[in-house]
Amino acid sequence: MRRYAANAEPAAPVISRSRSDWQTILSLMPYLAAYKMRVGFALACLIAAKVANLGVPIVMKAIVDRLTPAAHLKLLLGSGAPGVALIAVSGIGLLVVAYAMVRLSTAILTELREILFIKVTQSAVRQLALQVFRHLHSLSLRFHLERQTGGMSRDIERGTRGIQTVISYSLYSILPTLIEVGLVLGFFIIKYEAYYAVVTLIALVSYIVFTIKVTEWRTHFRRTMNDLDSRANTRAIDSLLNYETVKYFGNEEYEAQRYDENLQHFRSAAIKSQNSLSLLNGGQQAIIATGLVFILWRATQGVIAGKLTLGDLVLVNTFMLQLYIPLNFLGVIYRELKQSLTDMDRMFALMEANREIADLPQAPELKVGGAQVAFEQVDFSYDPARQILHHVGFTIAAGTTTAVVGHSGSGKSTLARLLFRFYDLPREGRGRITVDGQDIRDVTQHSLRAAIGIVPQDTVLFNDTIYYNIAYGRPEASREQVIAAARAAHIHDFIESLPKGYETSVGERGLKLSGGEKQRVAIARTLLKDPEILIFDEATSALDSRSERAIQHELDQIARNRTTLIIAHRLSTIIHAQQIIVMDHGRIVERGTHAELLLQEGLYAQMWALQQQRAQVAQAVEALADELGDALADKPALAVLPGISA
Repeated sequence: MRRYAANAEPAAPVISRSRSDWQTILSLMPYLAAYKMRVGFALACLIAAKVANLGVPIVMKAIVDRLTPAAHLKLLLGSGAPGVALIAVSGIGLLVVAYAMVRLSTAILTELREILFIKVTQSAVRQLALQVFRHLHSLSLRFHLERQTGGMSRDIERGTRGIQTVISYSLYSILPTLIEVGLVLGFFIIKYEAYYAVVTLIALVSYIVFTIKVTEWRTHFRRTMNDLDSRANTRAIDSLLNYETVKYFGNEEYEAQRYDENLQHFRSAAIKSQNSLSLLNGGQQAIIATGLVFILWRATQGVIAGKLTLGDLVLVNTFMLQLYIPLNFLGVIYRELKQSLTDMDRMFALMEANREIADLPQAPELKVGGAQVAFEQVDFSYDPARQILHHVGFTIAAGTTTAVVGHSGSGKSTLARLLFRFYDLPREGRGRITVDGQDIRDVTQHSLRAAIGIVPQDTVLFNDTIYYNIAYGRPEASREQVIAAARAAHIHDFIESLPKGYETSVGERGLKLSGGEKQRVAIARTLLKDPEILIFDEATSALDSRSERAIQHELDQIARNRTTLIIAHRLSTIIHAQQIIVMDHGRIVERGTHAELLLQEGLYAQMWALQQQRAQVAQAVEALADELGDALADKPALAVLPGISA
């Protein structure tokens, strides 16, 4: 819900996700290139491990051949020729040791590869996650007003997890399998006949083509699941964030039904995805079984014909198993790889979202002298079809206070957003905003916002302690300075009365505190920031009359000798301002001091008279309530009469 109808904004531009998988992979490469030496050593370990793994079936073949025929070995041992038997047995023993060493070296090289590459993977994840986080903070207010926090957080979470999956599967599964396939095919051609290599290659190509085609066909099921998952998560988080509103209207069951509706759609998509997965797995196993039949049939014939030994049969079978075991997971790997690339693409798409508000190249820092602020013939609109500000021009002299008043929707808060550069004025227009003569579009956003402090009407706090939320105004401040700011905001005594004091948690969005308490925390952290320019956007709107009077004096003291812009609804809070701007429908209709505006008998005078009448009525009701309370205190018996209660 927006506070001002006139501040309605258009939807944020849709983020394109039309990039190819190769573009996504190439976007990841710069983050890996920073560790070239580690990547090179890891790849060397990978190749060495596969070469060692190739030796496992070869050594096993030699052991089997030495043990065949078994009857010949038995005869040799019983023939009384211990020297020959010892040599034979010793040879087998060495082969067994060699077999164990080859397998051990394969495992050691594989683990060494993972040790070398884990730093590369985690560093890439860290850098990308940090870059996305920073980029999201650099996007305009328009983007964040239109975002869906639950879905976006899932995109980032899945994207960072996808990076680990892509690196892990490509380096630990796909690349090793390709290297092993090349080594095995070469060995078959050199050691045996080309038949084994041809059949193996045909089976592998058929398996890969089938896997890719079917996986591509079923990818949309997985994407549908992800979209529905994000939508369900978005609705759930939105409902929980608005817990109080749900309770106010008794809509718990309505929210549950909305959530369940998404879960039902997700269930249907998940069933379709699983059915298509079963089809894929069945086809893969059929291709593997067919290839094994042709290979082993030919090898068996070779053994019967005496062209091959039993060791050759074992070697061929072992090679095929070594190839097909990782291939058996190729479907899973490819699916996860495709999904991870899709998840990464969504995250990279967030990084490519238009920043809209960007600093010029080599933009200088804002140099603040007296901090004079000037709006020069400012025209502005969130939507080209509806203009919000019309030729707004005024100057806040250095060290003075200017108040802006007007009905809701007149464009008051838009002035603060423009001064903060949450939105930029179009450069082709004639209007501009300056601080000490410097166009705020030409200086860095960081230096501009460092010079401005704001107490907003709607205060949102971090789900942390009161101390953290006050110290957020200047994180490097000492505890004494934080407490001094709390005292100035008249909230120190309240904090000290709490069981945990400054370490009290404020809850999600500060909901454990009342509106007035949150407002005081916001005032305290702005005081701690100690900026040259102050903006009070209805800073006391959440306070009762007594608290408002108590804190208004402090605000006046804070604003003294500072350039201050007050956006106000209660006119009694700005009568001290050196200049009061009255706005209506995005235009300045009156300006002057409080006394001057009353003499004009215009819009300001009407607003003042109306608020005075309301104040008098409120005072009369308060006085009547006090008198009634006193009367009941003197005559307790009246308190039990129907309809009368203290």
